[in-house]
Amino acid sequence: MDALAAPLQRHRFRAMGTEIELLVETDEAAAALAAAEEEFHRLEALLSRFRGDSELSRLNAEGSLAAGPDLLRVVELALAAKERTGGRFDIAVHDALVAAGYDRSFELVPADEAAPVFALPERPTGIELQGGVILLDDGVRLDLGGIGKGYACDRAAEILATAGPCLVNAGGDIATRAGTWTVSVETATEPLTLELSGSSALATSGSDLRRWRRAGRELHHLIDPETGLPSESDLLRVTAVARDAVDAEVAAKALFLAGVDAATEEADRLGVPAVLVTQDGRTIRAGALA
Repeated sequence: MDALAAPLQRHRFRAMGTEIELLVETDEAAAALAAAEEEFHRLEALLSRFRGDSELSRLNAEGSLAAGPDLLRVVELALAAKERTGGRFDIAVHDALVAAGYDRSFELVPADEAAPVFALPERPTGIELQGGVILLDDGVRLDLGGIGKGYACDRAAEILATAGPCLVNAGGDIATRAGTWTVSVETATEPLTLELSGSSALATSGSDLRRWRRAGRELHHLIDPETGLPSESDLLRVTAVARDAVDAEVAAKALFLAGVDAATEEADRLGVPAVLVTQDGRTIRAGALA
């Protein structure tokens, strides 16, 4: 910000299992900050698989639901993402996450447990939209963790932008509206500074943070849809920049699951700015960052 810019207002709280930070350049932002926080809590109550009374939990339990506009929109976005990523981005991984031990809010998952890890014998993935009704094939249950957080990040940014240029940081998922913002991205060695301007977003997917052990095996939360097990990608972490937080979430996860060679080629071909950190300690700038 320059000397004539409005003061930077900050607000922090916890939602969706992570720390949220809201920043807005304005003299007065109390109402917008409160509304943006409430939007996170409202969407968490609808989209969390850990809340038995959420819309998502009802859909998973009943197999079909006349969904509200937010759940319907997130599922629409997820199905479009599955199509354009060739199935790498898939929200029908609920049971695979549970089978791997991620069956409760992450802070409650035991760090080490004797229970074995198993691959599900069948993994149906059929999801259909008929008007406002979501229909799941038998045995299909959804997890909206990443894309739900990205959607909430975008919605909160839209609300906050009514007060001034803003940035929303939801545990590393970042959405900006107006203004110019510098953000720090972890690499294999030292942080890399990126500049986000106007309406843009950044998200990171990696296997280095949400980890636990079962029967002596190190596990993480990024499920490979082809195997139904935590991915064995040769990437440790991927950060991607996109027009909004939903697209950034999709890009980061899809590139992670692709592995370093395919991810580098895809980011370059599509012009997706991305920072790839490999399991063997290399940092690769791809896409528009190459």
